[in-house]
Amino acid sequence: MELQGLVTRNTGSRYDVRTYEGKTFTCTLSNAYRLREIRTTNPVAIGDIVTLSFLNDATAIITAIAPRRNYIIRRSTNLSKEAHILAANIDRALLLANLNHPPTTTIFIDRFLATATAYNIPVILAFNKSDRYTASERTESLRLIELYGSIGYPSHLISTYSGEGMDDLRTDLTEGLTLLSGHSGVGKTSLINYLVPHAKLPVGEFSEHHHRGTHTTTISLVVPYFQGTYLIDSPGIKGFATIDIGSQEVTHYFPDLFRIAQECRFDNCTHRHEPGCAVLEALHDGRIYPSRYKSYLNIFEDVLHPNRYRPPH
Repeated sequence: MELQGLVTRNTGSRYDVRTYEGKTFTCTLSNAYRLREIRTTNPVAIGDIVTLSFLNDATAIITAIAPRRNYIIRRSTNLSKEAHILAANIDRALLLANLNHPPTTTIFIDRFLATATAYNIPVILAFNKSDRYTASERTESLRLIELYGSIGYPSHLISTYSGEGMDDLRTDLTEGLTLLSGHSGVGKTSLINYLVPHAKLPVGEFSEHHHRGTHTTTISLVVPYFQGTYLIDSPGIKGFATIDIGSQEVTHYFPDLFRIAQECRFDNCTHRHEPGCAVLEALHDGRIYPSRYKSYLNIFEDVLHPNRYRPPH
């Protein structure tokens, strides 16, 4: 007997698969897949549509993985592999960021946005824990919300403690599969517990001394939100090194820079020093945010020297 289903949980070598009939089976991967030359740390990802074959009533194995319509990946810290798939077949990503507790840099945000854009995944940005912001942090968060909103990324200021911004955020979490991502301690699990109270997922504590969150979420897990809508709780990530992007393609994944780059004198302009560069002119005139240009340069150098990137602590 064979059935198809959605991978809803990954615990290393075992996967929970929910079939279209509503049953969930814990499975392993067929040896035929294990022997393949797979260049990711996880051959099966959350969100994959897979085929199950049953050895008996209680034992099932994954024998096929359907072609993915999209996926989002990051470079793995495991040097024997090239990348780690965060999730597949997703309709959007929700990136949670903080001004503090722990802080999220604009370079991290922009690396995530560029990678998601490269894989055609819409992103919603939410600055969480607004109830803990100082006046200056609140002002900065509103500036960043205006920045990313003007580029085309829906952005929110939220708090699962006070409820600020939650109604607006809910309107963006429409039907489909949403990946929650961000640093450890940024509040992904708390957000899911706020939206889905019966989920009751364990929440870690944030270290004020080290400005880091604990890795309470160690596996990826699909949580039903409402009918036809699912949230993916995923482990926190320190850094987000981009991959599979050529140096001439970097501006393609910065929509604000790409629009202006069409006016450059040279088609192969790197936007660093060339005469007649429209991007540098726009930067000088204040039509491009300095933080976005800094992130562009950071990723450009990462592409030129792929082994130089180290996730920030």
